[in-house]
Amino acid sequence: MGAEGRSIAYVHEARRGRSFVLLHGMSASPAQFERVARDLYERGHNVVVPRLPRHGHADRLSTALARLRADDLYDAANEYVAIARELGERVTIAGFSLGGLLAAWTAQHYRIERCVPIAPFFGVSWIPNRLMSGVATFALRTPNRFHWWNPILRERQMPENGYPRYATHAIAHSYRMARSLLEEARTNRPVAEHVTIVTNAAEVAVNNSAIRRLYKNWRRFCPEAIELEVLTGLPPSHDIVSPRRSRKLADRVRPQLLRAIDPELV
Repeated sequence: MGAEGRSIAYVHEARRGRSFVLLHGMSASPAQFERVARDLYERGHNVVVPRLPRHGHADRLSTALARLRADDLYDAANEYVAIARELGERVTIAGFSLGGLLAAWTAQHYRIERCVPIAPFFGVSWIPNRLMSGVATFALRTPNRFHWWNPILRERQMPENGYPRYATHAIAHSYRMARSLLEEARTNRPVAEHVTIVTNAAEVAVNNSAIRRLYKNWRRFCPEAIELEVLTGLPPSHDIVSPRRSRKLADRVRPQLLRAIDPELV
């Protein structure tokens, strides 16, 4: 495992009133949330940014993502919630992209105080959601392949603390997890006390229509506890969290993300 791929823990000497778990995106690393984590820690909270399964290897061309399965993520979420409860009386889980999907799954199944899925992965932006199940099935029936996030930069793509490639089966398994959650949300309310979903109006990677579907399903059960915050005025983008990818964009968005994650200032 690479040094920059390791989990981050900003923990005070004692258990605090509130604890936070921040979940990074696919092929990224905990460093994606490092500045947000530090901000929350300086407000007096205990904060953990865990390394998601199959992530964080020193070799940026590692093939570990080829082995990512939904069960890996479910097991990890169970562990993250247990850690957060040890660190704080009230728990908030936030996540971006794949981490946002995992945060949303946590909201559906765990009685935590707050959940903030940020641009959660519920499908690919340019693939109509009605076709996504077929695309995922096809991907899993064909050999697992790696593709560059940026075919021009390839291995030169920054930041250096993440993988420049994704595995087709990892995307397909993640989508099946998303589809299962969307189906469950049609008939069952989320267990979390409050959910704020954050989307980017200029999103280029994840499917905002599918995210709105989750939002509408949850709102049917508990409209007072579900919010949708749409970030506007941004350039076409996906990773709005990591300053190592776009410092200017991350600086611009960070105050809004902090308000969504921690509306109670210490």
